[in-house]
Amino acid sequence: MKRAARRGLCALGVCLGLCVGSGPSSAAQCTVSTTGLAFGAYAPLSTAPNDSNGSVRITCDEVTSYTISIVAGVSGSFDRAMASGTYRLSYNVFTEPNRAIVWGDGTGGSARVVGSATSNIAATVPLYGRIPARQNVRAGSYADTLIVTVEY
Repeated sequence: MKRAARRGLCALGVCLGLCVGSGPSSAAQCTVSTTGLAFGAYAPLSTAPNDSNGSVRITCDEVTSYTISIVAGVSGSFDRAMASGTYRLSYNVFTEPNRAIVWGDGTGGSARVVGSATSNIAATVPLYGRIPARQNVRAGSYADTLIVTVEY
């Protein structure tokens, strides 16, 4: 008797929102935008993780140091998960392409990203997303919303 292989494809995405703040001594004016993570279809039987890239783009009118934090999202922890109703799909956002350091707010083992913007030249800071392979999830649209905070 042949068993039917169970396959499901899920449309996935992580939407990034912004919160921009300046410190009391900052005279710089900055604009910030984000490009979210769009993972596309997830195949639960694949042995490879599903990776995606996004970015935070910062342009300031003078040389400015910044710190970027990202909240935990729907999971409430830095073991992030996207939701489809009551169902969850684990994923995370990382600071480096090797996906070793979780990007967060500096708590729970996560790290913030620190950098500097050159006067009137956009600094594009990449972010790296990964959904671990072989998660047994229901087919559906999974999403999470993360707030990105840029302090300068």
